[in-house]
Amino acid sequence: MEWLYLFAAGIFEIVWATSQKYSAGFSKPIPTIITLVTATISFVLLGLAMKNLHLGTAYAIWTGIGIVGTAVLGIVLFGEPATLSRLFFLALILTGIIGLKLTY
Repeated sequence: MEWLYLFAAGIFEIVWATSQKYSAGFSKPIPTIITLVTATISFVLLGLAMKNLHLGTAYAIWTGIGIVGTAVLGIVLFGEPATLSRLFFLALILTGIIGLKLTY
């Protein structure tokens, strides 16, 4: 169950980071509320996952999911550059996430 909590926490991290961008510096109420609610959910789920997972593994996977997910959404939604080097390093992060899960 802790892996499900951790995965969900990572997804909520992607949502809050993306909604924070849409909040325009917390000047738009709806994206700001979404940011605060989903950040709270993400932290709670991370805390639940950490009850049974190692701190370093859980935190690295949580941030890794957030990094890769928000970077991909930045490319798709905000037209951020999708250079070969950027995609390569995001793939390395994804490889690290998978490696940590497989070796836990």
